[in-house]
Amino acid sequence: MDGKKCLNCSERRNCGDSFTSWIFFIVGLISTVAMRVVTVLMHLDPLYGKMAWYVGLLGFFLFFVYKFRVSQARSRLIMQRDLIRKINSKEALSNRDYGIISALLCGINSN
Repeated sequence: MDGKKCLNCSERRNCGDSFTSWIFFIVGLISTVAMRVVTVLMHLDPLYGKMAWYVGLLGFFLFFVYKFRVSQARSRLIMQRDLIRKINSKEALSNRDYGIISALLCGINSN
């Protein structure tokens, strides 16, 4: 934040939590709480129990779709730059390759 350098990254945005990440973190928390209170709410009023169930289910669905898309984007980047082959063959990496690897590792580390 505030333009500060990240500890092991060249730029904060490469490993910092984005606004979107925080939104989906909150969605995950709400979903978890909703699923936990289903049983209690079913005893109070079945309608509230069903509402909590669907809120939790929808929230988990959105959260995991988001996580899947992040994972797919990382995987696509690795494949596009052929990073696995370059590293396994000990081929010289470009400055761009090093930057991408750094951003990927920082992104994984911040999870």
